[in-house]
Amino acid sequence: MPREPQKDSKAFISEICWHYYINGLTQADVARNMGVTRLRVNQAIQKAKASGMVQIEVGSPFIIRLEIQQRLEQKLGIKKALVVPGDRKQYDNLAPVGAALAHFLTNALKTEDWGKIGVTWGNTLRKTLETLKYQKYPELEFLSFNGGLATGSSFNSFSIASGFAEVLNANYSHFVAPIILPKNVDRDEFLNQDFYKEHIEKCFEADAVLLAAGDISDRSIIVKYGLPKEINVQSLLDADTVGDVLGRFMDIDGNEVDHPVNSRVAGVGLDELKNIPNKILTASGEHKIDIIIAAIRRGLVDTLITDDITAELLLKEA
Repeated sequence: MPREPQKDSKAFISEICWHYYINGLTQADVARNMGVTRLRVNQAIQKAKASGMVQIEVGSPFIIRLEIQQRLEQKLGIKKALVVPGDRKQYDNLAPVGAALAHFLTNALKTEDWGKIGVTWGNTLRKTLETLKYQKYPELEFLSFNGGLATGSSFNSFSIASGFAEVLNANYSHFVAPIILPKNVDRDEFLNQDFYKEHIEKCFEADAVLLAAGDISDRSIIVKYGLPKEINVQSLLDADTVGDVLGRFMDIDGNEVDHPVNSRVAGVGLDELKNIPNKILTASGEHKIDIIIAAIRRGLVDTLITDDITAELLLKEA
C-alpha cells in the first residue's frame, strides 16, 4: 500500500518532477519508485507547473538530496557536492547529471563574474549541452583544456568548447592538437610553440573548469578512441591505473601512474589544474567511483555533481 507524504514539500515535488521530466519515468513508475499513489504524482506535477517550478527545466533539483550532499562534503573534504536522483531500475549515468550541470552552470553565470571557463570532453558534457538553454554571454570565453581526437565529433574537446559557446552566445578557443602526441614528438618543445603557449596561458587564467573523468574500460573516451595502437589497456592496468582526468592517467591516490603515455598527453597539467579556483567535476556510475576518488585526492575537485546512486557508493568506498 503506497504511503502518502504528510505534505507536498518542495523537495518532494522536485524529486517527482526530476524523475518524470529528466529521468523519463512514467507517472506510474514514479509512484511505484517513491511509494505514493499515481494521483499524488499527478497532483505534484500540476502544482510544479502552476508554481513555475517546471517550465522547460526543473527548478532547484539539488534541494532533493541535501542530507547526502552534506555527508559527501564532510566525507570527501570538498567544498560542495550536488546530488540529483538517478533511476535505479533503468540506470542512466549521463542524462541526470548532465542536466544537473546545465542547471548549475545557468545559475553560476547569473551570480559569478566568470570571464573564462575551461572544458574537457566526454559524453557527460555532451549531455549537458543537450539540456542547456540558449543564453547570451558575449564576453564569456570557453577554453578547451586538452587536445582532441580524430574521431567521435560530438563528445570531442573541440565540439564541447564550441558547443557551449554556441548555446551561450559566447566565444571559444580550441587546443588544436591530439590528446596524445606521437611518440617521436617532444612534448615540451611542441607546447613551447607560440600558439600553444598563448592558449595554455589563457587556460591558467580560467575562473572555472568543467571536468569529466573516465575509467579504464571501453566506456572511457580515451580508452576507446584515443589510445595509440602501441599502448594497450593492460599495460595501464598493470601500472595501477583507475582512470583519467584531462587524459592524465592516475592511480587511486591521485598520482599520475608511471607509464610512458602520461609524458605524451597534450594539455593543461594536473598541477596547473589545481590552481583553477572553481573545479567542477561531473561524474556518476559505479565504474567511475575509483577515478572520482582519485581526482578528489589529487585536489582536482571543488564541486562534485553526481547522482544519489553514485553518492551512496562514494560514502561506502572513500
